[in-house]
Amino acid sequence: MSTANTHRVVVRRKKVRGGGHHGGSWKIAYADFVTAMMAFFLVMWLISIVPKEELKGIAEYFRMPLRVALTGGPNQSAETSAIPGGGKDPTKSDGDVRKSEGKRIEVPPNPITTEADRRDQRRLERLRKQLVHAMESNPVLIKFRPQLLVDVTTEGLRIQIVDSKNRPMFALGSAEVEPYMRDILRQLAPLVNEVPNKISIAGHTDATPYSGDQAGYSNWELSSDRANASRQELVAAGMDPNKIIRVQGLASSMSLVKDDPFAAVNRRISLVVLNAETLRRIEQENATAADVAKGMMGTGSVQQLDQALPPQAAQPAVTPAAAPVIPAQH
Repeated sequence: MSTANTHRVVVRRKKVRGGGHHGGSWKIAYADFVTAMMAFFLVMWLISIVPKEELKGIAEYFRMPLRVALTGGPNQSAETSAIPGGGKDPTKSDGDVRKSEGKRIEVPPNPITTEADRRDQRRLERLRKQLVHAMESNPVLIKFRPQLLVDVTTEGLRIQIVDSKNRPMFALGSAEVEPYMRDILRQLAPLVNEVPNKISIAGHTDATPYSGDQAGYSNWELSSDRANASRQELVAAGMDPNKIIRVQGLASSMSLVKDDPFAAVNRRISLVVLNAETLRRIEQENATAADVAKGMMGTGSVQQLDQALPPQAAQPAVTPAAAPVIPAQH
């Protein structure tokens, strides 16, 4: 009788099925993606609500470490202003750098510029408070308070005298100053004359076309004449004529009420007490124009240029045909 083999080996093979999950790594990647997108949209939202001036300051802040490294010191980062000076060349720590005719010219720094601007700002703020107080207490100005607007712009302190249907500042279609407009200007002149700042005067009209009988005369000439008439009243009231640096007419190009260019308040006179920064910009523009003129004439002068040009022949006067007069309020 044979002995049976009772030892059996059983091999179990595990079947591999495809299509199973790959663990939780994809969840981590997806969470990182969602977080990054949330951060991106948050940054975009913050950029959209922050004013442009603050964005420029932030941008300049991140440029400052490079400037400090190149200049070899903390002078640039120690500035009180968020936008450091020094010109376009970051290796220059003193003054501004500008190019002229291939040469590098270093402009020495002005140590009192920042403090002078601060004093100028405080001076204009005091003037604004004096004007508001005068409009509320002066027996002459208090009657015209609704027609007087005072605000601060990038150019300085702006005083606007707006027109009214019931109380126009000038005679119809002309630059003749009405008596109450004269009273307003003569009350403002002593207050504005107390500060050393220069003055800019601008005249404005509404969008109604000028319909007078003067050929070639339009709202541009009318607004200019009204601005100059205001200048004359200010000088007559005692203002230093040298304080006025600019008189211009803007017609209806700068409407106060954009939705209604024919509104009466669009007819106005704007007096701007210029701040120091605006005055420097105007003087710099004039200096640049003088340099260009000097470069074009070479070693010559304006007198030599006038002598070189032949005299212009006199043209006979041409009398245009009379146009119909249509009264209009300007």
